[in-house]
Formats: sequence, C-alpha cells, structure tokens
Amino acid sequence: MMHPKYRPDIDGLRAVAVASVLAFHAFPDALPGGFIGVDIFFVISGFLITTIILQSQAAGDFSYRDFYARRIRRIFPALTLVLAATLAFGWYALLPREFTALGKQAAGGAAFIANFIFWGEAGYFDTAAETKPLLHLWSLGIEEQFYIFWPVLLAVAWRRRWPVLRLLWVLAVVSFLVNVLTIHPFRTAAFYSPISRFWELMVGGILACMRLQAAATNAPPAPAWRSHLQSCLGVGLIVLGLVTIRSDKAFPGWWALLPTVGAACCIAAGPGGVLNRWVLARRPMVWIGLISYPLYLWHWPLLVYARIVEEGEPAAAVRAAMVVASVALAWLTYRFVERFTRARTQPAMLRALMGGGLALALVGLLAFGGMPPRNGSDLLRKVTDATVDDDYFAGFADREVAGHRVKAIGGGARKVLLIGDSHVQQYAPRARELARTAPERMATTYFSIYGACPPVPGMVAEGNPGCPQARNEMLALALAPGIDTVVVGACWNCYFTGDFPLPFYFREGGSDYLVNNGGEGRERAIDALSKLLATLAGSGKKVYLLLDNASGVAFEPRRLIEGSRMGRMVALGSTPYAPLAPEQAQLNARLAALARAASAEPIDVMASLCKDGQCLRATPDDAPVYKDREHLRPTYVRRHAGYVDRIFLSPP
Repeated sequence: MMHPKYRPDIDGLRAVAVASVLAFHAFPDALPGGFIGVDIFFVISGFLITTIILQSQAAGDFSYRDFYARRIRRIFPALTLVLAATLAFGWYALLPREFTALGKQAAGGAAFIANFIFWGEAGYFDTAAETKPLLHLWSLGIEEQFYIFWPVLLAVAWRRRWPVLRLLWVLAVVSFLVNVLTIHPFRTAAFYSPISRFWELMVGGILACMRLQAAATNAPPAPAWRSHLQSCLGVGLIVLGLVTIRSDKAFPGWWALLPTVGAACCIAAGPGGVLNRWVLARRPMVWIGLISYPLYLWHWPLLVYARIVEEGEPAAAVRAAMVVASVALAWLTYRFVERFTRARTQPAMLRALMGGGLALALVGLLAFGGMPPRNGSDLLRKVTDATVDDDYFAGFADREVAGHRVKAIGGGARKVLLIGDSHVQQYAPRARELARTAPERMATTYFSIYGACPPVPGMVAEGNPGCPQARNEMLALALAPGIDTVVVGACWNCYFTGDFPLPFYFREGGSDYLVNNGGEGRERAIDALSKLLATLAGSGKKVYLLLDNASGVAFEPRRLIEGSRMGRMVALGSTPYAPLAPEQAQLNARLAALARAASAEPIDVMASLCKDGQCLRATPDDAPVYKDREHLRPTYVRRHAGYVDRIFLSPP
C-alpha cells in the first residue's frame, strides 16, 4: 500500500493537539479549550487515512488485509501496554466497584467501543469523569469505527466510479447536521456518537481527495501567498478555539468548526506555509508529534490515578509531575515498543499483537464480572456496591407528553406525574417494581426530573442555569389537563437546612434573597411552595408532597472505608441506625403541616425510615441503605419503599 510523503509539519500539528489536551486535563483553568485537540487529531487521521486508501486504489494495490494489519501495528503496541499498566495499578489501588468499572472500560477500550460504554453511563448519578482512568479511549473508539466503514466505502466508490468527492461532501454534511441538531436535546449522544463525529474525520478526507484530484489533473501549484494565508488562518482558528471554547458550551455543535477547519487549513497550507515551516515543523514540535499517540494514552490514567490516590484534586506540582511522567513513558513506549513492533512485519508479530489485545479484553471482562482487586473483601464490596448503585431509571421509556419529555412506566388509566430533583428520581425503582408485580393496578407514571432543581417557583442558582426552564416545563406539565395526580418532591433538607454546596436564591421583585443556611429567602421559598401546592390542588388534581429522607455524613457509605490506596483498605461494619438531625425533623414536621394546609397529602418518608430520632442506614446484612449522604440506593428503594405505593397503585 502507498503512503503519503512524510510531512514534519503534520507531526507538529499533532504536537499542538496533544499538548492542548494535556494542558486542559492537567490545568483546565490555564487552557479551558484544550480538549479541542481531539478534534484536530480527527482531521489529521481522516486526511492521512483517506490519502493512503485513495493512493493505493489509484495504484491498484489496495488490500484490506494490509490496511488493517498496518492499523493493528500502529494502534495495538502502545494501547496494550497502557491497558496492562492501568489494569495492574487498578488491581492494586482501586476498591472493588471501582475495579469492576475499570474492567468494563478496559474491555470496551480493547474492543474500540469505549465511546458507547461512556455514552451509556452518562447521567446525573454518573461517576465523575476525573475518576475514570480510561475515559480518553472514547476518541480512539470513534477513529477505529471510522476505519471499519471508510475503506469499504472508498473502495466501492472507486470501483464503481462514483464521484468520490461529491459523495464525501454529502456524507460529511449529513454527519454535521446530525451533530448540530442533536447537540442541545441529546448532548451526550452528540458528543460520543460516531454518526455525529465522523464529519470531523471526513473534513480531512475531503481535503485529501481534493489534493489527490488536483495532483491527478496536474493542476498548477498554489501560489506561496495562499499557503501562507492558509497557514496563518489555520493556526489562528485553532488558537481562537483554545481561548474561546469552554467545556460547558454546546460542543461539538457549531463550535467544532474552529478546530476542524483550522486543522484542515494548516494541512492544506502544505509544508511551505509560513507557520507550518517555521513553527509546526521545528524539531521540538516534531518530536512531540512523534510520541503524541502514546502520550495521549499515558497522560490520562496517570492524572486520574493521582486524583484517586489523593482522594481529590492533586496539587499543581503533582499534576505537573504526572505530565512529565507521561512524556517520559510516551518516549520510552515510542522508542522501545512502537519502533520495535513496526520494524517486524512477520505474521507472528501481528498475531502476538492481536493476542495481547484479546487477552487484555478478557482480563477486563473478568474484572467486570467480579474478579476481586487486592482490597476486595466482601464487606468492602458491599459498601462500594452501594456507592455505584445508581440505575434509577432502568426499564423506563422516554416519552413526550403535552410537548414535554418525561420518563414513563406503567399503563393504567390514572396519569401520575412526579416532579422535582434527584430525591424524586430515587423512587423510580419502586415504580418499576410495582409495574412488574402489580401491572393491573399500576398507574401510567411520568417522571419530570432535573438535578439540583427544586420545584419551587422563584428559586434560582447560578451554578445550575438550566433549572428555571426545566422547572417551568415541570409545572406546565403538572397543570396539563391529562394529569390526574401530581407528586412534588425534592431534597428539602438540601435547600432549607444545612450548608448545601450550591447557593440558592429566591428571586422576587428584581432582588435575590439567599435561601441557604436560614437566609432571608428561605421563608419566601417555603411560602412559594405552599402556594404551588394550593394552586395544583385547586386545579382539581390529587396532590402529594413527598417529604425528604434523612441525610448527612452519618448516612454516607464511604465513611465505613478506612486505610490508604497505597496501603491497605478495609470496610467497617455499620450500626443499622444513625441520629436524625433536629433541624431536619423540624423541617419535616413543618412541611407536612404546610401540605395539609394547602389541601395536599404529605408522604412522610421519615415516619417510615426513622423511629425515636434514629433513622435507618444499613440492612441487617451490613448493606448500606444509601448510595451517598443524601440518596437512597435503588436496591433498597425497589424492595422496601412501600410508603410510596399509594402514589402509583389504584385501590384493589
């Protein structure tokens, strides 16, 4: 197979991409748009792969076997080494459920489906991205999925003499439209889906096709001024993206045009472009570009493990040390692993690489299936199982009701709507259990939920900008004529007692009044809740106020874990009950009275879970009842939360 002539400036562009990603991951405040380096990689990959395929097709020596053999020699050596090291350290330092999650990530990474794995895990209760050692393999999954269909498409188009360039433009535009149309309603899907990402690789493919067509027709070379302009424009667009794009923007969407078009301009400028020649093609840039692939693979697990061992964000010096270590490991990997395997083209080496990848995928599956890590006692597993027990909406369907998207289950004539935050969501497993065991009595049930968003008109938080719109949709649906029963719930303890980390305000008359910690907005917010319940009840609906469960550090399963990651970790047994905070008991009684005064029926969770000032936190077998310090875990709710059954079931 034919390969394009080596261009040091493209390796320099790789250096820009990987350095941007490293800077963002290690010091996000220093380069907030650094994650767009991945998009630059996509364009480079699309350009080089398309050039290789089309040149080989033109020469008549294209071979699928050779193409994928070269991909294996390129991808597998560094990947298998990093996967093996990550699994080994994970076995030593991680807790049982963390190691189980790592096994899933490793198997998905080895099979190049990591993007689908992380797509499926995304949600309110998802583990923080900064604690997933192999999260960065999502981009490798996108590339490898592209490599599966792209050679076949180009080969078929070439043999049948289709207009290749026109075909590539159509496919790229369709993929881009999927991206921009899904970025707001389905942001996670737009980020991880290959369909909404392939256009970025196709940008490079289109450029490759245009250049090859120009060469085939002996088109005159572009004037020097054009190359210089393209070089400056490309670097300028990339720099603009690095300083203006933020992780909280709708990305990729339209924003992804900055790095992709910028990278395409840099490549189109050729090695003679002014910044390509004098910046990108310099030896330090080329050296970083040569090790960019193993550097990308090494840096993220090192940073994540530093966070895990430190139990939080490590000091800047530690993060800098991880960056230096990743550069050293990348160079060693390039020098002694990649160059060694590429120089050996015998079938035995290819089989060894494939066997190594398969072996690591199997190890990942074993870890995912329950293979214990070094610290893997039964009690430790029970505790860590609780912390990741978060599939609250398993078995629910996505549905649109009166123009609003909800989670739905059941099929009875009565229509029940639950609105609020994650403290309402935590009762979804009980609804699913009743739909399974008593379908003839189960109401058609909808959940309209938004995390950390109290269903109280007027309450706002700068850290949760989507809440007001989400709440307006909840309340509009609650007043819709097709809804018979409305359940209003939230983490009332979070908002009205204690020190919730997200400051909430009650907005009234152009002024904001702090709600947290007994601020002057607290009484205004409680009064607004009372008026909401009265309004709903006055509309002829059955209204419930779902009161809160006890919460606090004493209910946090992780409090039972002692020891250090680099030493020995154990789990302690738990007493079944913990004290109920007096302020929570007082708030509970007040809200129950408020509900009755507004013609709503309170559902007193504490009356079921607490007795004599003590609240349940563990079952007799030492399994925690809570997922964290605030949320009941799905396993417990599904089996034991009978106190909410009257919401969902019609009388027998």
